[in-house]
Amino acid sequence: MAEDARILIADDHDLMREGIRAMVESDPGLGVVGEAEDGARAVELCRALRPDLVLMDVRMPKMDGLEATRILKSENPKTIVLMVTTYADPDYLLRAVKAGAAGYLLKDTARRDFVAAVRGVLEGDHPLDGNLAIQILQRVGEEKESVAHPPLEDPLTTREVEILHRLALGETNPQISRAIHVSQSTVKASLRHILQKLGVSDRTQAAVKAVEMGLVKR
Repeated sequence: MAEDARILIADDHDLMREGIRAMVESDPGLGVVGEAEDGARAVELCRALRPDLVLMDVRMPKMDGLEATRILKSENPKTIVLMVTTYADPDYLLRAVKAGAAGYLLKDTARRDFVAAVRGVLEGDHPLDGNLAIQILQRVGEEKESVAHPPLEDPLTTREVEILHRLALGETNPQISRAIHVSQSTVKASLRHILQKLGVSDRTQAAVKAVEMGLVKR
């Protein structure tokens, strides 16, 4: 990341926000630009501050994390959202991913791992466990609506389609690199192009959109 990443924290508990801020700001490349005590306030602050990443609590007053994610992603698809939750409920995570979330972090995650996950998703890494990602994408494929999507203005190349397919299988950058015999830097560059062409913020949403558009099969 060339510049400090701009992060918004949304949680209805003051102590939790303070704890998350302390973890995030322990990394000099990450900065907290705002805090919201409910989902409605999170949407307001996203409109004003345009953060790179929102750490979004699940249950909040006035508006929950799902609805807030749905609204802010519709208004600014490039903002990454990570749900911050007490436990990993696959059904809820499916709804969160369909609303536009990149994945989730558990509230009891150790500081080092929490910061590494935040930095990782900002740099294009996968924020979901591979098996969980596959399960979610399978369900997205099963539940997708039969809506016609317009063709991409800038079509994907053959290599980009292959990378997207492997991404949808939950593969990491090193795994993709080894499978298609290119460097990890080439994989990262291709992923940046894929995100731009699909108009999404992260690899999870790239996989979701690819499944919904029929670009890859689940």
